[in-house]
Amino acid sequence: MPDPSTYRPRPGEIPLEPGVYRFRDQHGRVIYVGKAKSLRPRLSSYFQDIAALHPRTATMVTTAASVEWTVVRTEVEALALEYSWIKEFDPRFNVKYRDDKSYPYLAVTMGEEFPRAQVMRGAKRKGTRYFGPYGHAWAIRETLDLLLRVFPVRTCSSGVFRRAHTSGRPCLLGYIDKCSAPCVGRVTPEEHRAIAEDFCEFMAGNTSRFVRRLESRMREAAEQLDFEQAARLRDDVAALTKALEKQTVVLGDATDADVFGLADDPLEAAVQVFHVRGGRIRGQRGWVVEKESEDLPTLVGHLLQQVYGEADAVPKEVLLPVLPVDVEASREWLAGLRGARVDLRVPQRGDKKTLMQTVTRNAQQSLARHKVARAGDLTLRSQALQDLQEALALDESPLRIECYDVSHVQGTNVVASMVVFEDGLPRKSEYRRFIVRGAVGEAGADAGVIDDTAAMREVLGRRFRRYLEEAEGSGDLDLQAAAMGDGERGYGEQHDGERRRSGPIDPETGRPRRFAYPPSLVVVDGGRPQVGAAQAVLDELGIEEVALAGLAKRLEEVWLPRHDYPVVLPRTSEGLYLLQRLRDEAHRFAITFHRQRRSKAMTSSALDGIPGLGPARQRALLRHFGSVRHLRAASPAELATVPGIGPALAQAVAAHLAGTGPQPAVNLTTGEVLE
Repeated sequence: MPDPSTYRPRPGEIPLEPGVYRFRDQHGRVIYVGKAKSLRPRLSSYFQDIAALHPRTATMVTTAASVEWTVVRTEVEALALEYSWIKEFDPRFNVKYRDDKSYPYLAVTMGEEFPRAQVMRGAKRKGTRYFGPYGHAWAIRETLDLLLRVFPVRTCSSGVFRRAHTSGRPCLLGYIDKCSAPCVGRVTPEEHRAIAEDFCEFMAGNTSRFVRRLESRMREAAEQLDFEQAARLRDDVAALTKALEKQTVVLGDATDADVFGLADDPLEAAVQVFHVRGGRIRGQRGWVVEKESEDLPTLVGHLLQQVYGEADAVPKEVLLPVLPVDVEASREWLAGLRGARVDLRVPQRGDKKTLMQTVTRNAQQSLARHKVARAGDLTLRSQALQDLQEALALDESPLRIECYDVSHVQGTNVVASMVVFEDGLPRKSEYRRFIVRGAVGEAGADAGVIDDTAAMREVLGRRFRRYLEEAEGSGDLDLQAAAMGDGERGYGEQHDGERRRSGPIDPETGRPRRFAYPPSLVVVDGGRPQVGAAQAVLDELGIEEVALAGLAKRLEEVWLPRHDYPVVLPRTSEGLYLLQRLRDEAHRFAITFHRQRRSKAMTSSALDGIPGLGPARQRALLRHFGSVRHLRAASPAELATVPGIGPALAQAVAAHLAGTGPQPAVNLTTGEVLE
């Protein structure tokens, strides 16, 4: 008997949103379809102790070999999608709804002389238009009650209709104007059919013209001072607006479309497609594919070829997040397969755009699950480290990897980041951020423009000079001892209940030294120039034990120092995937800090932070000297001539503007931003 723990999703992998889930057996057949208001607690309930489960549920989870899910927006969407999939897959462990009693439709009997709107279940009848399915029959009745104000179509049974026709008196709905009363001749059969057709058109999604027509009539009544009629029309507009509850899983009943959603990163892309037939989702497919290029239109073009190359049927519409490169050729190719015109487009508004957002959200969930599974797999992490060891000709696997990235805008507000991965996983407590000062020294990087290679030299120089200082202060510390990290030299031992700390300990503070833990591999974001700059720093400091590599973004090439050509790893390499994750994480960390610095620079003044110099005195100084540039050129004696500025404050202002006053919370040795 299969063990459910073998396919149980990892903690936190299941989303909290509403959705529909499917259990499959070892042959891939769907054996159960269910819905949930929140997927995580519902699916987790299936993986408790089997003895606590209902016998039927226990049999299902032990028969299944995998579980998958689809995220939707609301419970109503989940119910409708569950219904579609139960009809599609006929799962053996689902209850069979032989008479469709749980899925009612709003039906309009257009085949009758006087069409009637009603709740219908069971087999569909010829000449009747159906809208739905709905989650509950009362939802249909509430919708009807709202719309009968505007579309007074007949809702009574045949018996009630005949009695009213015989007696000449309409039913209650006729008296309260919620029925046009064709039974007593208030409207002709043609007029009543026109009302029913308008009602069907509104339910099919063509709603805007009816709302505009009522609003126009309301304004006309108000201009003619007929306020009672205007108020009734206002209430009619409110009724239509309330009835327009969106449901992305159920579109117009004539909609035949395939809706694609994409989520990608620089290396891979997740694709999801919902097949909509007759206004309802009939199926869903998904893939995670390797990106052969960064160009999404090219990827979409290849996707269409693979999906429809062997397809039995092409729908009327193909809705995409982006159009392929040669869109006209793709349209002609699809039209040739279908034998009729195919609308290939990007939805811009309405229900179809909302449905595409739902499909895209499923693609994002799929890519996130794929990346979490790949990053969290111990075997794959070990394979990634082994791939890097072989590709970079390292003596041992790089258990600690540091990656550096520089972020700036045209050489200003230059910052850098250092991210650390240990055993293939991010160690965020070791992340560091740097403010790049540049050749101008303590005046700051904002005073001049710094290029990437200069910034990289500065940051790595600070980091490894600090490493040498910390290593010297902690006694003999070699890379092997530091990398092992389990009671080896330079680490705090566990004595007298003391908690063991990670990294060499500062004897003065009792805290781990920040830069005394050396990496096995340094990765820089960039190609040959950045690698050359980094290697120059290591050569200058005499550090030979640390390996170095650079990852160029355009072609994902790995550059090594003193090599004329890059190392090209296979796109399926776990080592390349690990380097890409490192580079992306360093870029995210750097650009976040850069945005914070840039925002602060745009809203701060050079006079901020001077003790005793408030807004009023700042304004007095600027009024007197005209600009900060003139303030920098002024002597303390000249500053003291401004009313409210004493000699001591003038000295503080001059020192601050000259860069010799109190500095921001930055370690001037390393450039690291202090907490």
